[in-house]
Amino acid sequence: MSERGGLGTVSPIDLAADRRTGRLGAGRDKTARRPAFSLRSRLAVVLPALGGLGLFGLVWQIVALHNSDFLPRIGAIWQQLSNSPGEYLRNGLVTLEEVVVGLAASFAVAFALAVAMVHIRTVERAVMPLAVILNVTPVVSLAPGLSIALGVGMSPRYLVTAVICFFPWLVNSLVGLRSIDPEALDFLRSLHASRLEVLVHLRLPSCLPFLFAAARVCCPLAVVGAVVSEFSTSGPGRGLGSLVQIAAEGLSWAEMYAAILCLAVMGLVLTSVVLWAERRLLSWHPARADR
Repeated sequence: MSERGGLGTVSPIDLAADRRTGRLGAGRDKTARRPAFSLRSRLAVVLPALGGLGLFGLVWQIVALHNSDFLPRIGAIWQQLSNSPGEYLRNGLVTLEEVVVGLAASFAVAFALAVAMVHIRTVERAVMPLAVILNVTPVVSLAPGLSIALGVGMSPRYLVTAVICFFPWLVNSLVGLRSIDPEALDFLRSLHASRLEVLVHLRLPSCLPFLFAAARVCCPLAVVGAVVSEFSTSGPGRGLGSLVQIAAEGLSWAEMYAAILCLAVMGLVLTSVVLWAERRLLSWHPARADR
């Protein structure tokens, strides 16, 4: 491609935009001239979040004072975490493994199917109804059968987590691969680009914003899926979900909410990583030009 049109250094998306505006690289120059976040803008983002968390903590404490039988105080939860950090870390790593493997497996299968759907309509007509049926089927009802079929171990947990994340990956991948600039596609076709070259140089860059949008949805879903899998499959008895279940059965509310807090932090960290990667990798995209 680079020998025929210099596409190794300039994106066809940028070329199509430049042809419409008549300004080569204007969008990139605008992005390059963007000032860094000032202290004021950072505070405008951080302070409302801290205020919301503080208000939530205050309400929690007030409710806990009058309902201490089932809702522990924040201090009791923190004490539980500080007394047994190793236990929560070990179980958290098990749940994180389920989340990462489930996310990766569901993305790989969904993206491969989306690429096939874009190029072969018959694949879309065959796969999409099955994907919709899978999406509306309660995964909890599938978990016991998966445990019997796959045996005791981590495999049923990986699969349950992947199934929960599969549909958002598939839909966003398909829409993103099709949301291409017609002028950029005409430009590549004028260079006699192959389907693979169109995929790499045009469809994949156009799909990235949709993939990051899906990742923001799928990361919390994967945490939920991992917990559901720990609740409903015959696994090794480890993981934050298993810890929540054991603590609830023993009426150990501080231990249960400490595990739930770890799950919330895990989902928040994963989402933050996605947002950080999106800012890094999509600084060139018009959708982020003014952010």
